[in-house]
Amino acid sequence: MIQAKQDLLRALHESLAELSPGNTLTAAFESPKQAAHGDLACTAAMQLAKPLKKNPRELAQALIDAMQRRAAVQQWVDAMEIAGPGFINLRLKAAAKQAVVGEVLRQAEAFGRQPAHGRKLMVEFVSANPTGPLHVGHARQGALGDSISHLFETQGWSVTREFYYNDAGVQIATLATSTQARIKGLKPGDEHWPANAYNGDYIADVAADFLAKKTIKADDREFTASGDPDDLDNIRQFAVAYLRHEQDLDLQAFGVHFDNYFLESSLYTSGRVEATVAKLVAAGKTYEQDGALWLKTTDDGDDKDRVMKKSDGSYTYFVPDVAYHVTKWERGFTKVINCQGTDHYGTIARVRAGLQGLGLGIPKGYPDYVLNTMVRVVREGAEVKISKRAGSYVTLRDLIDWTSKDAVRFFLISRKADTEFTFDVDLAVKQNDENPVFYVQYAHARICSVLQHRDDTPLEEADMSLLTAPTEAALMLKLADYPEMLARAAADLAPHDVAFYLRDVAGAFHSYYAAERFLVDDNAALTRARLALLAATRQVLRNALTLLGVSQPDKM
Repeated sequence: MIQAKQDLLRALHESLAELSPGNTLTAAFESPKQAAHGDLACTAAMQLAKPLKKNPRELAQALIDAMQRRAAVQQWVDAMEIAGPGFINLRLKAAAKQAVVGEVLRQAEAFGRQPAHGRKLMVEFVSANPTGPLHVGHARQGALGDSISHLFETQGWSVTREFYYNDAGVQIATLATSTQARIKGLKPGDEHWPANAYNGDYIADVAADFLAKKTIKADDREFTASGDPDDLDNIRQFAVAYLRHEQDLDLQAFGVHFDNYFLESSLYTSGRVEATVAKLVAAGKTYEQDGALWLKTTDDGDDKDRVMKKSDGSYTYFVPDVAYHVTKWERGFTKVINCQGTDHYGTIARVRAGLQGLGLGIPKGYPDYVLNTMVRVVREGAEVKISKRAGSYVTLRDLIDWTSKDAVRFFLISRKADTEFTFDVDLAVKQNDENPVFYVQYAHARICSVLQHRDDTPLEEADMSLLTAPTEAALMLKLADYPEMLARAAADLAPHDVAFYLRDVAGAFHSYYAAERFLVDDNAALTRARLALLAATRQVLRNALTLLGVSQPDKM
């Protein structure tokens, strides 16, 4: 099927060039919204009608005539017809659909993956300051960032996952004073409890381990507590290491790993922030007004210029971000994707304007952003807003403990990032078709159960021409969509497309399971062909679930 589609795309490209030499239209097929309309659809005639000043249906007929002269069309297409204002619907020969089974079985884990091309991509996500447990917003970023990373790996990119955080800002100073107050026996509500302190129970845990002079090791740091209640800097460093370790545990439970950790404080200690500002001043991209230094962000599409350096000498939020992204470019990352909350929307134009002002040849759309909304959590019909441990929000670990890692990852990736999402804990633990992750995993487990009855004959040698039932054709078409779906999802930064696709494949399989017998007593060849289709379906389910970080159980 994949080969058939590639052959047909070339035939379409050649036919378009014949009808309209020099046109820039990309040869492409779509999947008809209704199966009765055919297997592939083409809208090229309607797109070319206006520039060529021709009737779209007449142009569609001319395109059909041109395509029918191509060997690939003669080999793979059973019929072509015009519909509506100029759609061309193609009905494929059975062999074109059946070919996907062997393709999947031969390629296995590599099915849908493109060869490595050497380009480097960085995906920055989670990037939580170590001031408390990871919350559900971080969980959504974790699911998004990791899935996007896997998506681009399937498209041949060399991907680095980076975690960026500040270990020396105002929030960290508040963490230190909160921990010191706990060390000295204070608790939230006491008369001398610091204003704006962190009130979660985890602060008491940090304080207890500090007094015990424990050594804490996180992925990017290790520190031993002095036990001295008056040593605020030691308390700060210990608390950061402690909470970074806690974040690591959360991320490990979530199945997420990072290749690199980057400290915001290093941008200051290395002089990168000052150097970046100096280059922008030298390039004439700044001006002084009201005692502040402004960046001419309107030169690059922002709605107004922005303050870089306030009158008190401190830098605004986006300045270190500009310096940080210069390091990404200098490290060879020609493409960068940041997964962040929607509260970062205002910084996008400022960061991009700063990067353009430096004259380093960085593309105008650099970096890309995937902004996610926060997540509402509902349990037993009521919204859950507070975790006892965190003190003010629901944590990632709460969600995993209440449901499972698989449910959290699948649910949080199942909607477009910038749409509101309600995580229904009760739905996530249901073991029925209402629960989308159960629905998909159950399809995989069902297939595993049937495949226990296969013999040792290689399934790719089965006679696929026997796969002629309507439910078989529908399932094979869906499997053949996998490589293109991956490419589209990566291009659109849309990992939710993978979740939608998985549900579609599971639905096609469940319909097939209800309609046909797989172990046909009087027809060994048909049995082998149907088991081959099941094995191919299982492989595609495995590939896609692995991409989302969701397990593939053999039994349920």
